[in-house]
Amino acid sequence: MSKNSSHGRAIRRNRAWNWPEGVHPVGDVECILSGMLSASGKKVLHMDRNSYYGGDSASLTPLEQLYEKFMGPQAKPLPAMGRGRDWNVDLIPKFLMANGSLVKLLIHTGVTRYLEFKSIEGSYVYKGGKVFKVPADEMEALSTSLMGITLMPTRRKRGKVWIPSTTL
Repeated sequence: MSKNSSHGRAIRRNRAWNWPEGVHPVGDVECILSGMLSASGKKVLHMDRNSYYGGDSASLTPLEQLYEKFMGPQAKPLPAMGRGRDWNVDLIPKFLMANGSLVKLLIHTGVTRYLEFKSIEGSYVYKGGKVFKVPADEMEALSTSLMGITLMPTRRKRGKVWIPSTTL
């Protein structure tokens, strides 16, 4: 690391302020690591080059932050989009199994005080200039054009078997 880099100055200031642990950049792994260090009584300083935490897996709020990231600093959302603070867009969707080990880790580190868990109402992807709903049940899977294949039901003695058939 160069002595003149901004990260280098931040590290030196970090040591001068007597912060024993410094974590940068701040992504999912680093957030969990710093949470564990904090839960064990360590002081942790987060540093990130972005104006938001989370790196490539961040959730951007307000909507203006998303427009700035992908369309430039002058871009503004349309008024029809409503209030920017009502939006929370994940750069990478995050799903946690309700009783998985990651949930147990989050509870142990105490970050659940800052998180809200809720059921998913819908998941959407952007492909080829259009927004598609990700299929969540049998009927939606049969009718989606998202994957470029059509699933056709066939019957057997034991029940239905789904056979893929390409529509290309």
